[in-house]
Amino acid sequence: MTGSGQPWRAIFRREFRAYFATPLAAVFLVVFLFLAGIFTFSLGGLYERGQADLRPFFDFAPWLLLFLAPAISMRLWAEERRLGTIEVLTTLPLPLWQAVLGKFLAAWAFSVVGIVLTVPLWMTVSWLGDPDQGMIVAGYVATALMAGLFLALGGVVSALTKNQVIAFVVTVVACFLLMVSGFPVVLDFLRGWALPGVVDAVASLSILTHFTSLTRGVLDLRDIAYFIVGIATFVMATAFLIDWKKSA
Repeated sequence: MTGSGQPWRAIFRREFRAYFATPLAAVFLVVFLFLAGIFTFSLGGLYERGQADLRPFFDFAPWLLLFLAPAISMRLWAEERRLGTIEVLTTLPLPLWQAVLGKFLAAWAFSVVGIVLTVPLWMTVSWLGDPDQGMIVAGYVATALMAGLFLALGGVVSALTKNQVIAFVVTVVACFLLMVSGFPVVLDFLRGWALPGVVDAVASLSILTHFTSLTRGVLDLRDIAYFIVGIATFVMATAFLIDWKKSA
């Protein structure tokens, strides 16, 4: 496993193949694509809007990922802990952070497969009109980054429990709070008693603020950095928690 000098690649390949070793992958992808179609065409009114773009899909993507990403991440470490295989994984001759990175990247790659499979939606709006292709590409990048951040956060939660249901519920709640932190109702509540700096800090943590900015076609480095730093922070936190629980 260590012959290539990059042990995380072996972990990545093993975990990514494992997603397709059971019908779970097909079920997940079918559900994701079905809901994406429903949200885009029915609830989003793609045809009724009279505008060739993927705004309906990107508007609903965060709420779709709010449940589907935790469904992927809940098994990352909770399943390993329940089966007792986490001890084997953490005693392999490779740095723990590489095992964590490999498992996270496999989950992220699997979620990106689902996102890429929505490309027929892109083809549809391109056939109907002349959409801003750059904006659509930016929207897909933002969706993939959001999925990565949700999965990284879910990895932290999954590392703390061996119960997948608990991991799923807690991750959904944590992601939801991270999403709505920039909502006016939340900020207005905070302004009643918190310092302005605290209010601004909470607002800057909102996933939707950065996601919406990217889906408008503005690839601001601050928005991209928000997701990259968030993902890196949660991945490192996962490695720390696993090491801590192993030593406890």
